[in-house]
Amino acid sequence: MSDNSVRNFAINFGPQHPAAHGVLRLVLELDGEVVERVDPHIGLLHRGTEKLMEARTYLQNIPYFDRLDYVAPMNQEHAFCLAIEKLLGLEVPRRGQLLRVLFCEIGRILSHLLNLTTQALDVGALTPPVWGFEEREKLMVFYERASGARLHANYFRPGGVHTDIPRKLIEDIDAWCDPFLKVCDDLQALFIDNRIFKQRNVDIGVVSLEDCWRWGFSGVMVRGSGAPWDLRKAQPYECYEEMEFDIPVGRHGDNYDRQVIRMEEMRQSVRIMKQCVEKLFAKDGQGPVSAKDGKVVPPSRAEMKRSMEALIHHFKLYTEGFHVPAGEVYCAVEAPKGEFGVYLVSDGTDKPYRCKIRAPGFAHLAAMDFLCRKSMLADVSAILGSIDIVFGEVDR
Repeated sequence: MSDNSVRNFAINFGPQHPAAHGVLRLVLELDGEVVERVDPHIGLLHRGTEKLMEARTYLQNIPYFDRLDYVAPMNQEHAFCLAIEKLLGLEVPRRGQLLRVLFCEIGRILSHLLNLTTQALDVGALTPPVWGFEEREKLMVFYERASGARLHANYFRPGGVHTDIPRKLIEDIDAWCDPFLKVCDDLQALFIDNRIFKQRNVDIGVVSLEDCWRWGFSGVMVRGSGAPWDLRKAQPYECYEEMEFDIPVGRHGDNYDRQVIRMEEMRQSVRIMKQCVEKLFAKDGQGPVSAKDGKVVPPSRAEMKRSMEALIHHFKLYTEGFHVPAGEVYCAVEAPKGEFGVYLVSDGTDKPYRCKIRAPGFAHLAAMDFLCRKSMLADVSAILGSIDIVFGEVDR
């Protein structure tokens, strides 16, 4: 057969594929089992979030952020609240900051546990997801006890958090930390140190640091390629500069390095959580959980039932909402997937004029062709799992 009659083979990967991590459709061009081209088709979960936000008050927009990266919802709320607070010039009380950091680290563990164990599942290990989901269940119960919801928490507010959490919950979070470190060791022995897992991930999906910057990568993708770039250290927000933790960094920029980093980041998150618990119990960790600015933060229900002025404020804040001074601001947080940013433009009304969401997964997915080219077909799902994408934030 002459060479010019041999054509590459085009196949669809997803959107129903279990390894597609959501509603992803990849059109793969194959030469035998070697990938020649990857064409990601996105938009299957597009809901027009950014446009919907322009017709709702700032308070009504917070739940939209839970529905972006729905694996770790509170981390997204955090970026939006920080942007509003920057425009308003609001100072969050210390206890509110500690609670925010505590629940953001819980979100980081929720995200990494899901990614690590499903990555093991994608390459053939069936036990890790069972162990990982048992721990995720405990963390979701903490979410529920704080906010009333297991997934879409809607807990952060401009100026702090919605409500304080009971002492018993803080004690239970503290009691969860040390046994979880043992689970991390068990998971590490089960698949991180497993030779089959290594064969499927070492030297697969390699990306250099220069290419990371060129493609706009952030988070674990950058740290896996050798840069100790973490916004919690590089541009500290809330009370992260008080916290002692290390930034794990990879050397080879491959799938395996990224998974090892996620495993170590869970241990560092536990370290931060234990410091938060200690500070919440300390004398200077007591006090209000949200700012006292009555024009932004609604009064407590007890105060509302006593004071006519408080009742008026409550009514105004939940009907009209608060007005944010005209201006524009960019705020980013170190979400589990990378740098999650909110570019907020206010025109001085009670609704945002424009809110651009910078989702880390979007940049990572855009590089799928670059990452997978000349790889084997079997490695595509391993590479896709290692970049850790969630379609809520990619499609928005």
